[in-house]
Amino acid sequence: MLSKVFKAYDVRALYPNPLNERIAWQIGHATAEYILGYATQHGAGTPMAKHIVVGRDMRKSSPALSTALIDGMRAYGANVIDVGLVDTPFVYFAINHLGTAGGVQVTASHNPANYNGFKVSKLAAKPVGADTGLNEIQRLAALVDPDTVASKGGTRESRDLWKPYREHLLRFLAPEVVNGGRPMKVVIDASNGMAGTMVPKVFQDPSARISGLSIVPINFDNSTGEFVHEPNPLVESNLAQVRAGVKEHKADFGVCFDGDADRCMVIDERGEPVGCDILLAALVKDALAGMPKGTAVVYDLRSSRSVAEAIREAGGTPVESRVGHVFMKAKLAEAKAPIGGELSGHFYFGDMFGTDSGARAFVAVLTALSHAKKPLSQLVAPFQRYVQSGEINFENADKEGAIASLKKAYPKAKVTELDGVSLDVGSWWCNVRLSNTEPLLRLNLEAKDKATVDKAVADVSAMLGKRVDH
Repeated sequence: MLSKVFKAYDVRALYPNPLNERIAWQIGHATAEYILGYATQHGAGTPMAKHIVVGRDMRKSSPALSTALIDGMRAYGANVIDVGLVDTPFVYFAINHLGTAGGVQVTASHNPANYNGFKVSKLAAKPVGADTGLNEIQRLAALVDPDTVASKGGTRESRDLWKPYREHLLRFLAPEVVNGGRPMKVVIDASNGMAGTMVPKVFQDPSARISGLSIVPINFDNSTGEFVHEPNPLVESNLAQVRAGVKEHKADFGVCFDGDADRCMVIDERGEPVGCDILLAALVKDALAGMPKGTAVVYDLRSSRSVAEAIREAGGTPVESRVGHVFMKAKLAEAKAPIGGELSGHFYFGDMFGTDSGARAFVAVLTALSHAKKPLSQLVAPFQRYVQSGEINFENADKEGAIASLKKAYPKAKVTELDGVSLDVGSWWCNVRLSNTEPLLRLNLEAKDKATVDKAVADVSAMLGKRVDH
């Protein structure tokens, strides 16, 4: 049963079968063993070295799974700090703010309401994926029996950290927005997820004193654990409400968050979605302001070529990363980059301890707009230099063979294999990679004009298998 709930980046499955309270207890015990052991080995000689932060999202199963997880941790001897109902980036903040050995968020992110899971972080909120500790946690969990283990009596306490979290985030908000010098009206779709808790507590709390920000809320109610629409902003149909809201209220822009509010999609003042790579390009100038020349910016290798161009134009050094938050966070830390971004809507910030944060991305967009003194569509327009295919998925029983055929078909192309294969044939370029979460090949292709994109997609598709539209 355990093998069915562990994925490449986290624990995630249907509740209560295969993920249930017993398995949560086992995973809690194993996570405590791994996280505390890692902290001991890596010099965490602080009073909080035996403490672990635990937060949870709004799903119906989250309270029970959180309690079982915490009980397992305490049985191992960990002291648990329960931060309650919070967004996932809140847990990353709490780990660093308190100096704990690590933390876990109980969430299934953008999955339907009958799913749940655990996002695990170790010291300094470093991500725990399959190759960075999750496989070891799975091994340890399989060895422990809740019925026979004698508890070592770890403690549990609840803490409200919204005030320091709010203060930390608002440090990065432009004064013009705070004092009303550049008033902003924003439509926010919380997707019945944790943004419905986070946005009021951070941006609408009286102590925030943000006079220049007007928020039009959509789907803020997360009390039932159900969703009006799937909490996945990458699916275009899920953006219908926020797009309509921006037009109706004549807003400056809109934001749609995912279920645990670590990702977001931004909508311009015309109601049009802004590609996450194009948005990253537009945020680079602010992110590099005051930084030494050559400071790195990290982007996922599927991104438009205009991202690397924008980074160079702003005096930075573009650094490609594999797709996935584990790889992006590692690359951000290695390159000491102030910002990074993925097509999936994850934006990473050095001032958020190298982690992804939907709230911090929202602050970055507000600040960039206040500095630009122009509509969002005009801010991003200079970076819309190429035509993109969007991500196209293919089923193929021989994925490696398909990639080999693709390389053979373009012998003169410039080839890199950081994540799958990237080909640059001059008039167009593409990346084809194996999905980390589904049995699919994923194609992203770009050129200077639509005709070239259409022909190249047709040619490449013939080698990749059966196209899957979803």
